[in-house]
Amino acid sequence: MAEHRFHLKADWPGHRNDVGEIETANLRTKVSIPPEMDGPGIGTNPDEMLLGAAATCYIITLAAMLERSRMDKQSLTMESEGIVDVTNQVITYKAIIHRPKLILKNGSDKEMKKAQKLIDKAEESCMISRAIKGNVHVSVEPLITFE
Repeated sequence: MAEHRFHLKADWPGHRNDVGEIETANLRTKVSIPPEMDGPGIGTNPDEMLLGAAATCYIITLAAMLERSRMDKQSLTMESEGIVDVTNQVITYKAIIHRPKLILKNGSDKEMKKAQKLIDKAEESCMISRAIKGNVHVSVEPLITFE
């Protein structure tokens, strides 16, 4: 069994609507509350970071599964959307929707079904999806085409 540790340093010099900074081994950025939530909107924010973690985990997992399955892809791109609800001043991250666009080099019904199966399996296998399961609904709306 392997255990990996990741570290983050945070500095928050002020109050709610101030700007802080986070730093990891490969990322250094300013953070604040987004303007949609009456914040200054400087740098990134926790909502974007959770979406980014879920999206990058998913697309990397899918790319690995496509490679292992010897699927001949032309390209793999994706847009993801995070939905945050604010009701009675309670903020809830409700849902994440991934919209991968997979273009395969060779086309057949068999390849299309195989790709769809991997797209679904990648969401179930992604460690971030598993970590937020039961709290944030994650769904996938793929578009699979052939070159």
